[in-house]
Amino acid sequence: MLDGMTYVPMTARSRDEGHRTATSLELFFDLCFVVAIAQAGARLVHALAEGHPASGVVGYFFVFFGVWWAWMNFTWFASAYDCDDVPYRVATLVQIAGVLVYAAGVSRAFDDNDWTVAVIGYLIMRVALTAQWLRAAAGESGAARSAALKYAAGLVICQVGWVGLLFVPEAWKRWLFLVLVVAELLVPVLAEREHQTPWHAHHIVERYGLFTIIVLGETIAASTVAVESALNEHEALGELLPIAAGGLLIVFAAWWIYFAVPMHERLNTNREAIPWGYGHLLIFASGAAIGAGIEVAVEHAVGQAHISQVAANAAVTVPSALFLLMVWLLHSRHFKRGAAQQLVLPVSALALLACTWAGPYAVLYAGLVATAAVVVGMTLAVRGGQFERVGADV
Repeated sequence: MLDGMTYVPMTARSRDEGHRTATSLELFFDLCFVVAIAQAGARLVHALAEGHPASGVVGYFFVFFGVWWAWMNFTWFASAYDCDDVPYRVATLVQIAGVLVYAAGVSRAFDDNDWTVAVIGYLIMRVALTAQWLRAAAGESGAARSAALKYAAGLVICQVGWVGLLFVPEAWKRWLFLVLVVAELLVPVLAEREHQTPWHAHHIVERYGLFTIIVLGETIAASTVAVESALNEHEALGELLPIAAGGLLIVFAAWWIYFAVPMHERLNTNREAIPWGYGHLLIFASGAAIGAGIEVAVEHAVGQAHISQVAANAAVTVPSALFLLMVWLLHSRHFKRGAAQQLVLPVSALALLACTWAGPYAVLYAGLVATAAVVVGMTLAVRGGQFERVGADV
């Protein structure tokens, strides 16, 4: 029940609001992105297994940017202006419909550079989000109103660019895409130059954490299906067990390391928040790519991937190393004491990359390296007197 909240004026939430947590609608919104993430991962698996890493990674970046940016746009708006009345809920559900349309167009965008369906999905999302920003502007005044109007204008201008992408020559599409990426990233920077929207630090950190869990969960799900299918078709338990065990250890360690520090204590202004929020593109993308890499390793183990052992191993070790390095850069390094603690994750990332040349047991060794990173980080935290939270620093 809405308890009388059929319609309420959309006004800014307080940045100091106590007990601010993710809503059921936000969780529903996040779960719908699983479809798009799965589609992007499946296309990356196919490209890597067929020996096309360059085009595969580029295509994956392009389609994953669309997933991440749509999620990020909604998340930061909701943190500042979620009023949970009927129009707000309907607008959010419309955005979910746009996400699903975008997901339906991922394969065409990835394989054929045909962005028609994906852009239609974005158009649906953007119409709803623009209406939300205009509604927020109607409830604000002064600099806050100006910021909301700038967001709405930025969304419209960028969306015109995405529609225009459909009509440019094929050779120009990738370059125009990069121009539009830069334009999209500039919208929050320009809109909030004179007024910072009242996003809630604890709420934002929780939302990013929940999406990280979804990404890692999709990695486990995709990996499980790949191992099950390979066992059913080839019964290669000896070859698959080290990959399954190593992959599981990597994902467990990734979860532990990501949630080791109270990041909401550091996010006070846009100077910290924007680089942190934008940097998560690589955390989310690499987290999802770990699952794709495990699938590639499984396909190679049963002779279905047309690539070398080193290439199959790199499909797991490279995104795993990138994940650790980005978590250190955005999270962990701000809470470290001394050189030993600072070096744990960067050195572990290098060790993960070294596992690439470890032959058929590379994924297992990578999992052990990731586990060692957690153990060493906890040990150093205990010795430094920092073991005050569940999960302590790594």
